Amino acid sequence: MPKNKTHSGAKKRFRLTGKGKVMREQANGRHLLEHKSSRYTRSIANDVEVSKPDAKKVKKLLGR
Repeated sequence: MPKNKTHSGAKKRFRLTGKGKVMREQANGRHLLEHKSSRYTRSIANDVEVSKPDAKKVKKLLGR
């Protein structure tokens, strides 16, 4: 039986931590940053954990 391929879109958007949490980047941090406050841009620069029900789906796409 052939191996399952990792979903290309998922591997670009998500990463797994050592403990198995699924992390993602927050929205609005790519462009038009001049008019966004420094406090806001710093807060959206951090990765956040994916919700538990969605993490199950993402792990399946990542082949875990």
